[in-house]
Amino acid sequence: MDFEGIIFLLLVGLFIYVLYKMKQKSQLAYLESYRFNSAIGKKVQQKYPHLTDKQIELVIDGLRDYFYICNKAKRRMVSMPSQVVDIAWHEFILFTRAYKSFSSKALGRFLHHTPTEAMRSPTLAQNGIKRAWRLACERSNVNSATPSKLPLLFAIDSLLNIEDGFKYSLNCKDKSSQFYGDGFCAGHIGCASGCAGSSGSSSDSGGFFSGFGDSSGDSGGCGGGCGGS
Repeated sequence: MDFEGIIFLLLVGLFIYVLYKMKQKSQLAYLESYRFNSAIGKKVQQKYPHLTDKQIELVIDGLRDYFYICNKAKRRMVSMPSQVVDIAWHEFILFTRAYKSFSSKALGRFLHHTPTEAMRSPTLAQNGIKRAWRLACERSNVNSATPSKLPLLFAIDSLLNIEDGFKYSLNCKDKSSQFYGDGFCAGHIGCASGCAGSSGSSSDSGGFFSGFGDSSGDSGGCGGGCGGS
């Protein structure tokens, strides 16, 4: 291939990349400004009647955070770390037309809700929850490797005293913690297992075209994880 051909391919690649970034920016802007139906919060409140209206707003913030990290995950699997946010997600899906339109505009695809599962053990996390951890930390401006606090999606079930929720602790070995000997060790999720990058795969290059496709080997986009069934 001659020099002009190489330049042409590079320009085409740059054009596609710019279009992709513009599309993602538009999706995230739509997501950030989206007003969720108030009936979603009321349904969550029916299941957890101890929650105040202000706390329900926090649940909706958590739902927005989850969709944000799904967008950032580039179609890779993202686990749901919160039981109460998972309930809100399920209720949103029941508004089928609104949910379909939202998924298309905020994510560029229909986001299916799949049966969820907890971490395999208090200290052993699958790829989906690792990815959720790193992207949620990024969303909350938390260092995922040395966190000083839990991002909202990992803290909310404890904050709101969700009886059947998932409880995370930065240090499960801390005897002063209310979750000592119980719950999940969020501090072990980070990159202790040798993973790299925000996608959750050590094989991701993070290079020029890192925003395209699914090179991680995970399939099917978001769903699954720690948020109930």
